[in-house]
Amino acid sequence: MVDPGPASEEPGRRQPGRAGRLQKKLAETLAEEEARRPGRPVALFCTDEHRIGLKPVGRRVWGPRGQRPIALGHHRYEWLYVTAFVAPVTGESHWYVGNGVSKPLFEGLLAAFAREAGAGPQRAVILLLDGAGWHTEAGLRIPEGLRLVYLPPYTPELQPAERLWRLVDEPIVNRHFDTLAEIQDRVEQRCRRLEAQPDTLRANTLFHWWPQKPKPN
Repeated sequence: MVDPGPASEEPGRRQPGRAGRLQKKLAETLAEEEARRPGRPVALFCTDEHRIGLKPVGRRVWGPRGQRPIALGHHRYEWLYVTAFVAPVTGESHWYVGNGVSKPLFEGLLAAFAREAGAGPQRAVILLLDGAGWHTEAGLRIPEGLRLVYLPPYTPELQPAERLWRLVDEPIVNRHFDTLAEIQDRVEQRCRRLEAQPDTLRANTLFHWWPQKPKPN
């Protein structure tokens, strides 16, 4: 397992202004949801998409001194999209693999996530995400119990879910695959394994500034 390093070393530490403002916004939203229906659990998740495909994923590797390591590759432009929803405080996660991004697909993902995460009358879920077009289009259907909070523009370093992708890529780096079906099978297996490792996900996504409980009302 590749460990990209402790989440406390994330670039957000070097940008206390933006990270601090986002922390305050998330904490206030958590407190609002707590006050709206006292006693109902409130969970804070984040989500992001990752594009992978038949274009090889390359990484540096160790090799004998004086010899250049060789990795087979064939650049082809067929893609899959991995969407992850993760709660950094607990490591709870939900994973989906699709063949594109669009408003209708995202609405379907939100519905599936809300259902599987138990969002609704018994549990509120706050979801941090970026401002991609399909995340923000007018009329986007948002399931009951789910509340969206958007990252400031151009701040991917503040998105905890961004740190999942090195973990997802681990079984496919420096590898050649003949078909998209092969890589999809490998990635789906990887996502299932990661879903069963909440401690690993927590260690990689829980930024030092991430709210861990609502502020007192």
